Parts: sequence; structure tokens; C-alpha cells
Amino acid sequence: MIKFNREDFFPIKDKIINEKITKLLTKDEILYNDIAINFEINDISSLTNLRDNSIIFLDKVINLENINSKNIHVVSDIIENKNFYKNITIVKNLSKSYNTLLNNLYYHEDQLGYIDEYNFINGSYISKYCKINHNAEIGKNCVISRGVEIGKNSIIKNNVVIKNALIGNDVIISDNSSVGTSGFGFNFNKRGSSHLNPQIGIVIVEDNVNLGSCCTIDRGKIEYTFIGKNSMIDNLVHIAHNVIIGKNACIAAQTGISGSVEVGENVTVGGQVGFAGHIKIGENVVIAARSGVTKNIKDNSVVAGFPAVDIKEWKKNIIRQRKYGH
Repeated sequence: MIKFNREDFFPIKDKIINEKITKLLTKDEILYNDIAINFEINDISSLTNLRDNSIIFLDKVINLENINSKNIHVVSDIIENKNFYKNITIVKNLSKSYNTLLNNLYYHEDQLGYIDEYNFINGSYISKYCKINHNAEIGKNCVISRGVEIGKNSIIKNNVVIKNALIGNDVIISDNSSVGTSGFGFNFNKRGSSHLNPQIGIVIVEDNVNLGSCCTIDRGKIEYTFIGKNSMIDNLVHIAHNVIIGKNACIAAQTGISGSVEVGENVTVGGQVGFAGHIKIGENVVIAARSGVTKNIKDNSVVAGFPAVDIKEWKKNIIRQRKYGH
């Protein structure tokens, strides 16, 4: 787990004492509340990274024993979780409570009042709160927002937007791409911009990555979206929030990777491949063009088709269809 300072990207709006959580939520939303220790909340935890003085949202029954040794307040919509934690609020609607609490805690760009200041330098808008190595090159009409760091010898071409991201050394980001954009998180039953889940993670792009033109990489919801070193990402590729891509990936044009997909090292993906969310792709995998990947794929596999299967089985299916018509 790579550490980053969330406040570099999302300034604290109003620090919350955990005993006051119930005052931010409506009374009919709260099913149970128990406070053993009062503390100030200044961050948010995930299952993979428990942070001191934070809040964590749990949508399943789980006993994280090490939480009780930290100042972490649990918010959950599962009543059984009250048996495990000494600082906990049980709510009816976890998504709604997440939105309310995070919108009160952080400034972020999907609500009014987000804070940033820019200098106009060589035809691009560069935040006063970002760090760009003096050996990096920034093209024209770019926007580089607060908290962004760009390493040495990196090239950012024209019309690129980078926000909420840490960019390594020797990275090339081609024209019209956007890195660190808002992930596609919302309440499925209450749609529209007023019900968006705050996306307060970042993007990490490691050294020697090449990102093509017109790509979009969404930032993580709480932690990060990650592109491993030496990866090659072609034009018009979309990488959703919380995606992890191992080193030496090669992903061809018009591929779409849904949220929380994990891609192993040395993976090769043909053009126009679609990935369903929350699946794992092993190492040294090859995925043929125009495949639809809906399930986990083991190491060293070669797959094709929709749904994607072993390429030998896929070829047999094609022959069978041509021969028998089904």
C-alpha cells in the first residue's frame, strides 16, 4: 500500500468530532450509535489501509480486530457490526451517509467551493500547490491541479488535464488525455449529479509509462488507481476507479476497464476489450481483441471471445458454429 497525503489534494473543510456524526445525519437515518472515545476525524480508512483518526464505511459483516486499537469510527448499514466495534454508527443507507459525511469533511471538485489557485505558465494553467520536476516538459493548454507531482524527464503533451495524481519519472502522457478524473460512483437507486459518491483517492502512474491520446484514468474512491512501471496504454483507453495494473502491461486502443479490476504483470490486451468490474487478471495473460472479460483469469492464460474463454476453446466454438450453425 502506497501512502499519500489526502489533504494535498482534498483540503479539509470542517474537522468532525466523531460524537457529532449523528448531528450531520438525519435522525431517521440512524439505527444505532455508540461512542467509547471522542476523537477528531481527519481522514478515511479502507479495508486495505486503516488510518488513525479516521472513519471507515462497512457494507458487510466483518470483525476488524485491529480497529479498536486505533481511533477509527465505523459507519455501517449492517446491524451485526455493533457487536465488534466500540465506536460505531449504524445507518439505514450507507451510500447516503457516506455522501453526507465526506461532503462535510472535504472540499472536492464535484461540489461547489473546491479550492485551487493557478499560474498561467507557457500556455498552461499550473496549480500553485503542485510539484513539477524542472526536467519535465508541459505542453500547451494543459491544466495541472493541486497536489499533483510530476517526475523528471516526463513529457506532458498538449491539452492534457492532470489532477489528484502522482506521476513518476520518464512518463509520457499524450494529447487530450485526462488523469485523476472523478470515478463513476453513485447511488444506483438515486441517480444524477447530486447523488455522486465523493471520490477522494488519487491516481499513481509509475516510471516509464506511456499513455496515449484521449485516455481517461479515474482516481480511486478512497485509495488509488495504479498504473505499473513500463506499461504501454494505447489511445482511447478508459481505466476506472480503483483499478490496479501491474508493470509491463500493454493495452491496445478503445479498451475499457471497469472499477476495481486487478491486472497482473506482463499482461497484453488487444483492442476494444471490455472488462467487467471487480475481477482479477493473472500474470502473463494475453486477451484477444474485442473480447469481453467477465470472470477471473488465471496466470499464463490466452483468452478470446465473449465471454472470454481459453483461445483453443474459442476456436473450437467458431468452427462448430460455422459447421453446424449454432
